Amino acid sequence: MDTSSILPLPQLSFLSLRLNRNKASWPCNLQRSPRSTGFGEASPEAKGAKHLHNFFTYIAVRIITAQLQSYNPEAYKELMEFLERHPLNDGDKFCADLMRESSRHKGLALRILEVRSAYCKRDFEWDNLKRLAIKTVDESNTRLMRDYVLETSHVEKEK
Repeated sequence: MDTSSILPLPQLSFLSLRLNRNKASWPCNLQRSPRSTGFGEASPEAKGAKHLHNFFTYIAVRIITAQLQSYNPEAYKELMEFLERHPLNDGDKFCADLMRESSRHKGLALRILEVRSAYCKRDFEWDNLKRLAIKTVDESNTRLMRDYVLETSHVEKEK
């Protein structure tokens, strides 16, 4: 097969397509009404915020367990035992259950609420999240398209 007919990836028109966000073009400028998002009950951003909310709970629990391990081994053990019995995939449910376990656990739950709020407001690098998300999507798309073109182009590999 003549390899001169295969375009290198930067020359492929679908890779260099630039969508104008100012025009009503699909998919970049979806017109979403408050009632009908096209994504079920919530917008993609709302779903992402919910996942981040649960992730902040996870981070807060990790911070607190690290602190407790060094200065309060008994509370650390209690929290670790609670973690074994209760999943952390729903941060609010986890904290609500922890509050109702005992008065000592309630104090740990309140500390988790405090730490997750502080982490979200002051420590999480929101700009870095956006930069990394864009970079990850771009790199992944490029890799997947390159792999597909190489796979389907039937170019014999040089030995």
